Amino acid sequence: MPDLPPPPSGLLEGAALFLDFDGTLVELAETPSAIRVPAGLGPRLAALRERLNGRLVIVSGRSLDDLERWLPLQQIACAGSHGLELRLADGTRHPVPRPDGLDQARERIERFAAGVEGLIVEPKPAGVALHYRRAPAQAARVARLMEELAETHGLALQRGKMVEELRSNGANKGDALRAFMAEPNFQGASPVFVGDDLTDEHGFAAAAALGGAGVLVGPPRATAASFRLESVDAAAAWLDGAVA
Repeated sequence: MPDLPPPPSGLLEGAALFLDFDGTLVELAETPSAIRVPAGLGPRLAALRERLNGRLVIVSGRSLDDLERWLPLQQIACAGSHGLELRLADGTRHPVPRPDGLDQARERIERFAAGVEGLIVEPKPAGVALHYRRAPAQAARVARLMEELAETHGLALQRGKMVEELRSNGANKGDALRAFMAEPNFQGASPVFVGDDLTDEHGFAAAAALGGAGVLVGPPRATAASFRLESVDAAAAWLDGAVA
């Protein structure tokens, strides 16, 4: 598989920047609550917001409430739950419908996780995730359970790095990008989406379709991205270079 080049230094000229969180801005951890947010991340985001005239969006699989626990998001737009939750830079939130069957599915997942050491259940406004990073041997059992519940309750199944999530059918990170690109301040800009996970592929594809580009963070793999950065540290260095 041919490797991708690093993003050029001028990629953010006239751009709208969409940044994933876990695995892109912070290192992945065994549990969602075990991450360490670098001290310089808040100032970096503030500098990027200023540099891009407000065209900065954090796009995460975490819920917006959880994301706001970790980041100073004043005047920064964001999308949570893989695009199901949207919050504009002025704080306006779009309501999230809770899917039928989610509560029943969550109860079943919690019962299952209670009997297996290392599994972590992460409730979300329109979904529920089951993390097995601390119990990798349970991958097949987790997959079977989540597939069964998705079919039973008519929910979408979203797979990520050592996590499976049941969620509403509908929006993804690409849809979130398209929604923000329709905002007045974003129109005419070139979208750049930076992410590491399979869930970010929708964002890469949407950015490319609108004349922009995706930037993969992490090891080489098949991807819709046009560029690649080796690590979270490499992504931080590239972003710092863009506002230097």
